[in-house]
Amino acid sequence: MKYAVACNCLTKFVFDSSTMSNFKFILACSTQTLKIIQNKSNGIYLKRTLVLPRLALFKRAEGKCINYGRLSSSTAARAEKGEDSILKWLLLLIPVTTFSLGTWQVKRRKWKLQLIDDLRSLTSAEPIALPTDALELNVLEYRRVKVRGRYDHSQEMYILPRSPVDPDKEAREAGQLSSSGETGANVITPFYCTDLGIKILVNRGYVPRTKIKPETRIKGQVEDQVELVGVVRLTEVRKPFVPHNDVEHNRWHYRDLEAMARVTGAEPIFIDADLASTIPGGPIGGQTRVTLRNEHMQYIVTWYGLCAATSYMWYAKFIKMIV
Repeated sequence: MKYAVACNCLTKFVFDSSTMSNFKFILACSTQTLKIIQNKSNGIYLKRTLVLPRLALFKRAEGKCINYGRLSSSTAARAEKGEDSILKWLLLLIPVTTFSLGTWQVKRRKWKLQLIDDLRSLTSAEPIALPTDALELNVLEYRRVKVRGRYDHSQEMYILPRSPVDPDKEAREAGQLSSSGETGANVITPFYCTDLGIKILVNRGYVPRTKIKPETRIKGQVEDQVELVGVVRLTEVRKPFVPHNDVEHNRWHYRDLEAMARVTGAEPIFIDADLASTIPGGPIGGQTRVTLRNEHMQYIVTWYGLCAATSYMWYAKFIKMIV
């Protein structure tokens, strides 16, 4: 009995001694760890990839450890607010830009309408004598002139394909593009001006495909001296997708005055004969096509519509949400 009690007391003493030693060891380690943390100016870092590259969890400040968890949240909030502010003003550029483009189209439409009115007045003004100075002719496109002389039908040229132009409709609807299903050619004939002593080029007018060959319209191939009124035209630059002129086969696709003058020996002066100059049985005159596109109203509606839509979206996103 005494032996058992003694054993229990000894076991308790050993256990209590071991526990005390373990406790002292843990306490010593904890104390040493705190000293290390307090003595180190560099703490443990938490990596952030979007706003801040690295944030310290602990930092020494007057012998105390400061937790950076709350500081990182506030810093991220401030950074996100700054990003929203930049995005807000960048998106405002969209309605501002579309409004500017719409206003620009208003000015362009006003300019185009004035230009169309000027062309109408030129093509309906009283004809003047044809000047022979090239510099003067360069500023007289669409101006009506009158000449007297004879046609040289042996050197006819053909610009094709062409559709007929209704002169009255062209005068009413200048600036609007329209086309007819019928195609043919415009007949270009050298014209010797007896009063000026020079040879020029005259677009006599339109003929259908079945009347392109001169022998199919003998009645209109007059040899006598005639007086005609026409509209001054300048040379054309070949547009994309328009074929090159085939001089050898007398197939012309655009008005190249220099090439036409070389072939016929005429001066590089070109006029479109008006409808009143049409000779019965010959080509139909008045084939001056005033093709000025005037689609600015569509652009105005488009740009101002985009401005209104994007302005409302910006207001709903950044202003209405705050209010």
